[in-house]
Amino acid sequence: MHAMQYEVTLPADYDMDIVRARATGKGPLLDDFPGLGLKAYLARERGVDGSPVNQYAPFYLWNTPEGMNSFLWGPGFQGLADDFGRPRVRHWACLAYEEGVAAGSPAAVAVRGRRSVPEGARLSEVTAEAVRETERLAALDGALCAVAVVDPGAWELVHFSLWEHDTPKAPGEMFRVLYLNTPERDRLPGGRQW
Repeated sequence: MHAMQYEVTLPADYDMDIVRARATGKGPLLDDFPGLGLKAYLARERGVDGSPVNQYAPFYLWNTPEGMNSFLWGPGFQGLADDFGRPRVRHWACLAYEEGVAAGSPAAVAVRGRRSVPEGARLSEVTAEAVRETERLAALDGALCAVAVVDPGAWELVHFSLWEHDTPKAPGEMFRVLYLNTPERDRLPGGRQW
């Protein structure tokens, strides 16, 4: 499983209704996209939920690298690049994935918690703790799913979770979910990923 996210930071006075309309208008185009486990169309709005910026920041979990590559090199991502400029796409290796106790509910918000993996840290201990934290988040009231991912180039660990309510019990940056694709969510492998 592969995770990716890009962020399009927009001007402070940008009309975020444009982003909301984009997500609900273009979102259904990926409802049956091959290789896509889930895509959460995410946005932060300046001054809302503590966000300092207006931002569009979709998050993806891919079942296959072919699906991810097909999207990145195809018309979907090119359309985004044409409209907003080509953003830097972050990509992570998955450490753990868990369906949450509220897995069948609609998603309201997402939380992304990031931290550096300290130099000299025992990687087996860091990854074991990341797996436990993923399990803990998924077991909390309102959790739809939780995933732990790592960027071994920057040594950054990220916990990403989806929630059915506006008061998630996870630390990190909160995003509003504008639309959610889940064509192959049932195929995302659960538990530890190695």
